[in-house]
Amino acid sequence: MAIHNRDTFLSNLAANLGRPRRMDGVERPTYSVQPQYDVLNGYSTDDLISVLQEQCNVIHTDFIHTNRDGLSNVLMDTIARYEGKSIIASNDKRNQVYGLDDIYSRLDQELDVHIWDHSLGEANQRIAEQADVGISFSDITLAESATVTLLNNKDNGRSISLLPKTYIAIIPKDTLVPRMTQAAKQLHEADAQGVDVPSCVSFVSGPSNSADIEMNLIVGVHGPIKATYIVVD
Repeated sequence: MAIHNRDTFLSNLAANLGRPRRMDGVERPTYSVQPQYDVLNGYSTDDLISVLQEQCNVIHTDFIHTNRDGLSNVLMDTIARYEGKSIIASNDKRNQVYGLDDIYSRLDQELDVHIWDHSLGEANQRIAEQADVGISFSDITLAESATVTLLNNKDNGRSISLLPKTYIAIIPKDTLVPRMTQAAKQLHEADAQGVDVPSCVSFVSGPSNSADIEMNLIVGVHGPIKATYIVVD
């Protein structure tokens, strides 16, 4: 990705600080205190699941814990509870691993199921806008804030979690981390190793909520009005 006008910006910034611009000799400091790594430090994955479940209650998100054998029934029951007639889901490689391809094939006999197709372009967004349910996998899950991290790409548009009336996040157990600190570290290390990290990374914490006006909580202002997290062993 090209960075435009960087030298001009940095030179202007240095001038306003009243010093010449430093071109070398700058090193990242080592801080003596790093509390961000202490939060939930030492928690096992099962401990983090308990933290996630408790936080889901705070953010008005339904929490379900199952295994791969039980995922099919749990997912179909959740869709039925949402009265879902139209579904949009990510075209994720994990669909096959977790048996979602078979589930979607069965559902497609009764419901309108659309798997994100990048060749359709903006038509995917229009389908998402009309969908009752959006379904995608969490790539990194933050237990502390009950946040799913979505690496959006051509097969996993951000509209899936943003535009439908309701949203279901499939959370593989091994994606659990304590908090944003570990998520940022994973993304930074992936980039440093040459992994193609998407330019759009979405952090989603339950359904749409806003309390900007007189601290009155309003749900569904700018996204789904209901959300369910399904943690899968």
